[in-house]
Amino acid sequence: MDQAAPPLHPSGGSEPPAATAGGSRLPGLALSVAAMAGVLVVLALGASFLRDPAAPDRLVSAIADAVGLDGVAEGIRDRGLTSATAKVVTAVIALAVGFGGVWALFFAANGLVDRVGLRVREHIRPWVFVGPAVALIGFYLVFPTVSTIVTSFTEGDGAANYRFALTDPAMLTAFRNNVLWLVLGTAGSVGIGLLVAALVDRVKREALAKTFIFLPMAISMVGASVIWRFIYAWKPPGEEQIGVLNAVTTAFGAEPTPWLQTPPINTLALIMILVWLQTGLAMVVLSAALKSVPTELIEAARIDGAGELRLFFSIVLPTIRPTVVTVATIIAITVLKVFDIVFVITGGGFDTEVIANRMFVEMFKFRNFGRASAIAVVLFVLVVPFIVLNVRRQRHRGFAG
Repeated sequence: MDQAAPPLHPSGGSEPPAATAGGSRLPGLALSVAAMAGVLVVLALGASFLRDPAAPDRLVSAIADAVGLDGVAEGIRDRGLTSATAKVVTAVIALAVGFGGVWALFFAANGLVDRVGLRVREHIRPWVFVGPAVALIGFYLVFPTVSTIVTSFTEGDGAANYRFALTDPAMLTAFRNNVLWLVLGTAGSVGIGLLVAALVDRVKREALAKTFIFLPMAISMVGASVIWRFIYAWKPPGEEQIGVLNAVTTAFGAEPTPWLQTPPINTLALIMILVWLQTGLAMVVLSAALKSVPTELIEAARIDGAGELRLFFSIVLPTIRPTVVTVATIIAITVLKVFDIVFVITGGGFDTEVIANRMFVEMFKFRNFGRASAIAVVLFVLVVPFIVLNVRRQRHRGFAG
């Protein structure tokens, strides 16, 4: 069968296929570029609107003019919108620009990528979707980190800033307390969480028991601090004790104890709040790990005569050790950055200072940005090894790329 002849070029020869594809692609490419530019313009206008406090008044008055409500429009121009109405208008525009604009941006970018060559498309399409997130992470995380390091060296005497961060008596107290938090807070949360996970695994109402242990995770650190501040509250002897702990101890004839004003009891009392909050997390994760231990392994150990304690420490615990280490590193990172509990309850007084709280005091109370930045860098350096350890373990277990 004769094959169809290729289309003839006006000059009489056959037209190159590549030229035909390229010629048909150009209008679509121009349209995609125009759509992309239009979306960027709309996003820029939306961002400009959100930055302008008077923009809601102008928008609503313009809409009122457009629908014929001249009196309403004139009143808005004279008196402006109420605070609540202005916030609602701003929220609506923010949602439209945020969700709709981002969707339109990805849609236009994907259309633009479809117009380029296949080989180029395969390389740039992932960056079209991942690029904005990477850019935001870089702006909100990497840039502040670099800026903080630069500030620690440029604000005042850089060497003096780090000398203060590492040798000042207040900082030495903070380091000591952070070590206590790290050891007792992490060990307490993981240890109690593991104990509860092992015990509730044997009860009938396992879900109900876990719910009560996990409930504190639904409370913020500030909320938990307020609750425990009432528990630790102290009044002088002879006065009515409003704190639960002192009310109980005085009921048995003991003298009321100023728990939050007596070192080192106050630091231990604050650590107890963190343990109360983080035990639920440890319990849930470790309970799942316990259920993944092969039953055949447990039954074989019991047949060999292993008791419950020997079974737990020789079989179960080594099996779930990677999960225990992962949970411990997560809680350790939280402990190193602890701030809310100390700030709300004692404000760092009575020898309860921690690194993050000292950074806050230097930054916002003494306005010493160089020292505060140096302390932030020191805290960052302390946290990084735990992050690296956690990421490596996740990769080893196949949870990260």
